[in-house]
Amino acid sequence: MREDGVSSQYIVITGGPGAGKTTLIDSLRRAGHACVDEAGRQIIQDQMLIGGPALHTGDSRLFAEVMLSWAIRSYRQARQHPGPVFFDRGIPDLVGYYLLLGQPVPAHVTAAVRLFRYNQRVFIAPPWPQIYTTDSERRQDFPEAVRTHDAMVAAYTQHGYELSTLPRKDVTSRVQFIQQHTAAIDHRPLGSPHPGCPELRDVS
Repeated sequence: MREDGVSSQYIVITGGPGAGKTTLIDSLRRAGHACVDEAGRQIIQDQMLIGGPALHTGDSRLFAEVMLSWAIRSYRQARQHPGPVFFDRGIPDLVGYYLLLGQPVPAHVTAAVRLFRYNQRVFIAPPWPQIYTTDSERRQDFPEAVRTHDAMVAAYTQHGYELSTLPRKDVTSRVQFIQQHTAAIDHRPLGSPHPGCPELRDVS
C-alpha cells in the first residue's frame, strides 16, 4: 500500500550541500509554514557527539540506512499538520546518495521511494559558489556539492518528479518563488483528496 493520501501537500526542497536549503526552510518556517529539517545534518551531529560510525566520512552505508529510517519517520509525523509541509530533502535523496557513492541502489530504498510519495513538483537549489561554505558537518568541497546536485536531479527525475530550479537570489525571493508555485495547495483535512491533483504513478 502506498502512502498517497497526503503526498500532494508534502513539498521537497533538495539540492547539493551549501546551496541555501536550510536558510530557505528556516524562512518558510518563520513565515508560518510547517517544515521538516534535513536528517543528515542532525544525524551527523548526533553521531559525532556519541562517537558513532554512521557518517558520510565513516560507514556511508550505515549513514544511509539511518537517514532512510529518519526520513520515513519524519514523513509519517508530518501527518499531524493540516496543510502543506516543506521537507529539507526527501526519501529520493537516498537514491541520489547511492548514485553519488557509485553504489547500486538497494531494493528496499527503491521500494521506500515508490511507497512514500511527495508532491510531484520538487524544488532544487542549484550550486551557488558565492554562498558555499563548509563547517563541522558539511565537509564536502564545492565540486562534490555540484556532483551531489547532479545526483539529486537524476534521482528525482527517474522516479517521476518534476524539478523546479530555485533562483540564485536572496531568501525572500526564493520564499516568494515557492509560494507562487505552491499556491494551489490548500489547507485541507489530512487524508482528503486533493482536487485536480492526479495520482502519482509508479515509475520503474
